[in-house]
Amino acid sequence: MVESPDQSWLASRCLSINHPSLTPLTAFTLALSRSVLAATTKVLTFTMCALRPLAAFLLLLCSAAAVVSAHNITAILEGFPEYSLFNSYLSQTKLADEINSRQTITVLALDNGAMADLAGKKPLSVIKNELAIHVVLDYFDPQKLHQIPKGSTLSTTLYQTTGNAPGNTGFVNITDLQGGKVGFGAAAPGSKLDSSYTKSVKQIPYNISVLQISAPIMVPAILAAPAPSSSDANVTALLEKAGCKTFASLLVSSGVIKTYQTAMAKGLTVFAPNDESFKAKGVPDLSKFTNAELVSLLLYHAVADYTPIGSLKTSNAPISTLATNGAGKYDFSVKTAGDSVTLDTGVDSSRVASTVLDSTPVAIFTVDSVLLPAELFGKSPSPAPAPEPVTAPSLAPVSPAPDPAAKAPSPLAASPPAPPTATPGDAPAAGPAAVESADSKSDNAAGDSRAPALLAAVVAVSATVVSSLLMS
Repeated sequence: MVESPDQSWLASRCLSINHPSLTPLTAFTLALSRSVLAATTKVLTFTMCALRPLAAFLLLLCSAAAVVSAHNITAILEGFPEYSLFNSYLSQTKLADEINSRQTITVLALDNGAMADLAGKKPLSVIKNELAIHVVLDYFDPQKLHQIPKGSTLSTTLYQTTGNAPGNTGFVNITDLQGGKVGFGAAAPGSKLDSSYTKSVKQIPYNISVLQISAPIMVPAILAAPAPSSSDANVTALLEKAGCKTFASLLVSSGVIKTYQTAMAKGLTVFAPNDESFKAKGVPDLSKFTNAELVSLLLYHAVADYTPIGSLKTSNAPISTLATNGAGKYDFSVKTAGDSVTLDTGVDSSRVASTVLDSTPVAIFTVDSVLLPAELFGKSPSPAPAPEPVTAPSLAPVSPAPDPAAKAPSPLAASPPAPPTATPGDAPAAGPAAVESADSKSDNAAGDSRAPALLAAVVAVSATVVSSLLMS
């Protein structure tokens, strides 16, 4: 029979493997395995070279998408000095953080002259509410302004999300007027469209749009509302009304309310646990705390800065608290999932449930559970009890190692020995020829049994890799 060129080459590869312990079948299998591996390597190399440009393009595309989806209103307005006063108030009121945490938004910017008219001598809390009316929770570019269905719409603003907007106070009226003008005004019935679209400032479709309007949108309900007081009596009353009576009582009895009162002038944010959270499983008995421990726990629930919900959403670094000192960090981190904000202490976590007060420079929130700092409670505030010892099954006594000089144990012992794993030492020795023959057969048999398994594994892996690459 005439061999094909491939068979001749394979035979030569087999003959080149001259290990004396290999049978012809083993040599043939190993040679074929090497050939399959070489071919697979070539295919993989070619495929990776072909896919490399595609992978680079996809990586670039993903990076570009990530860049486009992010925005920073402060950075955008820094390039326009005519909006510097507007930009400054966005930062002071922390509305900039709220704007940056939103994915689809339109900012109605005011130049320095219009912003001065809005600010006047008003308190910062009122200025914040008025500016919140100028942040629309929708995307409007110049083209969309002139394509409003039916020519007019009421659009939701950031002020509506505060929960302090009665009726339609938190909406803004946008109307496409005749002559190509677009008017803006309060949504209350009878309100005038005292402001109009001036020009486009910046758009990142369909993420953020910044438009300049001619005058501030004045909302009578916001301007007439008295600025909330931040005295200690009002704070405790607000906490009691919000279902945090236990926390309010502890603040007063421990004297920590005075520390809160001092911090309010420059900025304070309080995270108040509701009454049910003090009854939850795992919360320690506060009556057993020393006065210093109780004070540290209560101070841990407040931050010496005005940190509204928008600032919490954009916080990446750990946040220090009033309890932070040289002896301990007493900080927590913030995790955000959509509109849900969770505070993680390293011991436990608690969701920010509701806003009790958001009046610059004071913010008060309720949380679902007591915040337990690691400095007081370590990694686990209530370690699980140690498991009960498990009784091990009774085993037969282990006999000590036999003395070499002693005789072998009697075969009538209660625990028979395990079957021998090797030829007993006192077994009769086989002749040299028999031993050599047995060793030779064992080597050949091992080689013959391993070779087909190796070949099957190599071929299977190669086929899987090549098939997945071709399909992709």
